[in-house]
Amino acid sequence: MSILHVRNVPEELYERIRNQAQAQNRSISAEVITLLQRALAEPDRSQEQVLDSIRRRRIFRPAQAGAPDSTSLLRQDRGR
Repeated sequence: MSILHVRNVPEELYERIRNQAQAQNRSISAEVITLLQRALAEPDRSQEQVLDSIRRRRIFRPAQAGAPDSTSLLRQDRGR
């Protein structure tokens, strides 16, 4: 098995990884391997695919999907 050394890891990032490893009951090395596997398992998308995804989200209208209007939800919540 290969060995990978990473230098100059920002302290905040290291602490986040350490905390996540502890929460998952893993060593830091095992957690880093898990994170790398997840990151690399995502399919590669072309720039055009990413832009198309963004365009589709821009034209999404919650009301067309049957979702309530956020203004009415806020008013309803304030009325409690």
